[in-house]
Amino acid sequence: MSGFFEEVKRRKVYRVAVAYVIAAGGIIQLASAAFPAWELPSWSLRLVIVLLLIGFPIALILAWAFDVTSQGIKTTPAVVTAGSHRRRNVIMLVATGIIISAAAGFFLLPRAAARKIDKSIAVLPFESLSDEKENAYFADGVQDDILTNLSKIGDLKVISRTSVMSYRGHTPNVREIGKALGVSTILEGSVRRAGNRVRVNVQLIDATTDEHLWASDYDRDLTDVFAIQTDLAQKIANELQAKLSPSEKAQIESKPTQNAEAYLAFVRAHDLQSSSYEDLGKLKQGEEAYERAITLDPNFALAFARYSQLESWIVHSFERASPRREKARSLAVRAVQLQPQLPEAHLALGFVYYYVDNNFQAAASEFEIAEKGLPNESEGYLALGAIQRRQGKWTESNASLEKAVSLNPNDTWSMQNLAINYEMQRKWDAASKILERALAITPTAFGLMEIKCKVAIEERGDLSLGEKFLNNVDSSQLSPEIQGQITAGRAQMFILQRKFGEAVGVAEKLPDAMLTTRHGSLCGKYTIIGAAKKAMGDRAGAREALEKAKRFAEDDIKQTPDDASAHAGLAEALAWLGQKDAALGEIKRAQELLPESKDAFEGPAITEAVARIHAIFEDAAGAVPVLDGLLQRPSTVTVALLKLNPIWDPIRKDPRFQALIDKYGAKA
Repeated sequence: MSGFFEEVKRRKVYRVAVAYVIAAGGIIQLASAAFPAWELPSWSLRLVIVLLLIGFPIALILAWAFDVTSQGIKTTPAVVTAGSHRRRNVIMLVATGIIISAAAGFFLLPRAAARKIDKSIAVLPFESLSDEKENAYFADGVQDDILTNLSKIGDLKVISRTSVMSYRGHTPNVREIGKALGVSTILEGSVRRAGNRVRVNVQLIDATTDEHLWASDYDRDLTDVFAIQTDLAQKIANELQAKLSPSEKAQIESKPTQNAEAYLAFVRAHDLQSSSYEDLGKLKQGEEAYERAITLDPNFALAFARYSQLESWIVHSFERASPRREKARSLAVRAVQLQPQLPEAHLALGFVYYYVDNNFQAAASEFEIAEKGLPNESEGYLALGAIQRRQGKWTESNASLEKAVSLNPNDTWSMQNLAINYEMQRKWDAASKILERALAITPTAFGLMEIKCKVAIEERGDLSLGEKFLNNVDSSQLSPEIQGQITAGRAQMFILQRKFGEAVGVAEKLPDAMLTTRHGSLCGKYTIIGAAKKAMGDRAGAREALEKAKRFAEDDIKQTPDDASAHAGLAEALAWLGQKDAALGEIKRAQELLPESKDAFEGPAITEAVARIHAIFEDAAGAVPVLDGLLQRPSTVTVALLKLNPIWDPIRKDPRFQALIDKYGAKA
């Protein structure tokens, strides 16, 4: 054995081995850093390592056999050794090289995935250091604009604004935040505004190590805030080795306005819009601020786009009057005219097609254009998912909404929409999981609790959760719109419990003035009162309430003749009044306006109203086939509700209805 080591030393194999190991280590380190930047597959690094491992014993053999001299490479002179010893030494050399390579491979190959740079970031709320506390919204505006710029870079994953706002005012534990949001880097900073001067301090932090990657200070004029945002976006892209296409570069370098006052008004309006979806009063304040922005700068395309989006939302949720619908359209069209490549302009036009026109195909086309320009904006995926479910593309809708949730993991609105999808598809476990996740973020959210209670009723006929929630909720701090919904929920709960007197008492205490902002609410209130009084045997009281419901529905139709839900509300009021032909005529009109073939999301509610009207007239032959179809496709009709709701009492004993319950009850 000593002869072997002496030969290894004499033939300078040690030197070659050490040099090879140093060189191979450098090659592996270089490749692990460079290959991700070149976007080479992970197996490419493993291939390099395997080749280097194979090369090690070969290098030892070559070092054994040859020597580098001043006259060139020559065969190493042999010493007089028995033939068996020479063979033994060569075999030992090869075996040693193989063993060392195998041992190195055992440790290196499992770790040989190229160091993947995680191109993901969250921008935390910027601290406002301004002396005027009312300027706090300006810091949010700077943060929001930086987020918008980053969201236009397709090679990045950027967490949306809603999901980071909960970290405002907290001393950040960067590692915990990074883990919670699923990102590798965090940007945090502060903003100080004094008159037309702005000072911005930012630092980029590695969320896995808490290491500060870089920091920057900016002291500029207010109109230079866009240059700050552009510079930050480019620095972050460089740090994360994110590719920036020419169109993306042009987008983030574009200045939305040169007018400082217009920008401030826009920031204020967008802040109100983003934080007040269910508060009509604050939304109208946002309208005023947007109006000021476009008055100060008539070429402010982004302000026109966001203003249009606000108008479309008010049309969708509160007021469908023609002037507001036309305003939403004209603002979006103006935004596209001013800046045809602006993704927010196409997003706004998509919402006009969606909320104002119910033109889902045109809306989807615009949302797809917007998505290409805002690949990291969860709002685009949320909008597209909402359209896809109306088109009956439920699988695609689920995927889009799940993507929206991934980009905005603390946004309960995205989760709420996804939960509604699961509810209508009767995917109860999935619905419950996403609701629990959302309620962990906002435990008192009315919309989330409403869906959770509905899921319990629709799946199991369990009223206890809804009853507990309605008894414990403090509605005094909520908006009038939410208070109205809570009262309506109490009345509906009493109806399902067949406590008709309590339902009437709750509904009658609800002031009509509180229901004027939500379309169809007044008709719904008096239909509940009329149906409940009829069940109590109070025919005169029922007729009085139902006549009111009819008048309110007719008023709704005068304002918006193409509103299918208004025609459905009128049809049900007419049915309870015993006017069968008129009721069937109105519900037919509602189906023509909103067939399921046009809208697979809201259309089933109109179809269910058809079955309800047939049931009111004790027509099981008309109601049962309709219910049978609804139970076979996404809708809110379930066996548990059919068993529970007194609306079906007139046909409950019919064998066809019982057969339907048995058929789908077994499946459930």
